[in-house]
Amino acid sequence: MEWDFFVKELVPALNRGLWNTFLLIVPSASIGLCVGVLVGTVRTFGHPVLQKIGDGYAALFRGTPLVIQLFVLYFGLPNLGIYLEPYVAAVLGFILCTGAYQSEYVRGALLSIRKGQLLATQALGFSTLQALVWIIVPQALRRALPGCGNEIIYLIKYSSLAYIITFIELTGEGKILATRYFRFTEVFLAIGLYYLVMVTAADFGLKKLEKKLYIPGFGKG
Repeated sequence: MEWDFFVKELVPALNRGLWNTFLLIVPSASIGLCVGVLVGTVRTFGHPVLQKIGDGYAALFRGTPLVIQLFVLYFGLPNLGIYLEPYVAAVLGFILCTGAYQSEYVRGALLSIRKGQLLATQALGFSTLQALVWIIVPQALRRALPGCGNEIIYLIKYSSLAYIITFIELTGEGKILATRYFRFTEVFLAIGLYYLVMVTAADFGLKKLEKKLYIPGFGKG
């Protein structure tokens, strides 16, 4: 009976949820990083008005719980006539939240780049935009990578909140199964193991990426 439950019920259900979790994480992490780079750059080098808007966005989404943001997107927006599918609401919420945190990592990395580099590129005839795209931002991303990678790991765990707005991912599948069979301990231990494997794999990949992008002497005193 125990073996049948794990093989026939638990593993297939969690694997279905795992696929939906990947569907959440991949676009949220990739688009969220792009949002973070854009907003972080604007907050550092943009027009003062754009800087204020970027700061407000970061303060709003870093200062409020993600679960509240998801509730507003899925349950609140219909009051304004805007209806989002559970998947769309979850991905949008994750992108906005992780983008705000990523922008702070990128902003800090950009501020660590010496201003003389920007002046030197301008002396060579680069526009500010060209200098940022080709010289400043690539260096900053190397320095921001540990923080940005840490945020991606957090996002893997944030994805477990999607089930509260009815998108059934890994945690949602497990909760349904645990409620049906009253096997909460076994089910949630298995879910925890799935997340542990995902986080470990992501951490391994991010460390490999850091080593690949590492430039000897870069950032050293």
